[in-house]
Amino acid sequence: MPGVLLNEDGRAQAVRLAAYFSGRSIAAVVSSPLARAQETAAPIAAALGLAVTTDAGLDEIDFGAWTGMAFEALQDLPAWQAWNQFRGTAPTPNGETMLEALARPLRTIARLHNAYRDGEVVLVSHQDVLKAVISHSLGAPLDLMQRIELAPASRSVLRVFADGSVQVDGVNLPL
Repeated sequence: MPGVLLNEDGRAQAVRLAAYFSGRSIAAVVSSPLARAQETAAPIAAALGLAVTTDAGLDEIDFGAWTGMAFEALQDLPAWQAWNQFRGTAPTPNGETMLEALARPLRTIARLHNAYRDGEVVLVSHQDVLKAVISHSLGAPLDLMQRIELAPASRSVLRVFADGSVQVDGVNLPL
């Protein structure tokens, strides 16, 4: 939800990511508009001498009426259980479907690929959004995306080719 900031561990992880990327030739750093993503992207961009570009396509899933609710309050709700078992089809109350949430970063990735054909771009987003992109890239159904582990501040590497096809070169890579 909006307004959630990184804690001390999260800020330290962002600094470690910045150190990793500082030795690479990065064309752009693009982030979700949410504060915790911006906080993660800022030291990476600073280490590269770049500005953070904000893109709403990388934003967190809109959970509608569930936004801000504790997991304990959600766990017994049949709609929440359905969402966690059937991400491909289960709706959120007054929010996005997982398919809608997936379409946003896919459009962003296509746009960035066209803008930076020969460059490497760092994207900073949110766990479920990234899991959906990786699932899609692997040809796996969204219902199985929770089988993918993404630790906080981990890296995953996707290679986009001229024809728009995607190769997954790494998932949940440590620093």
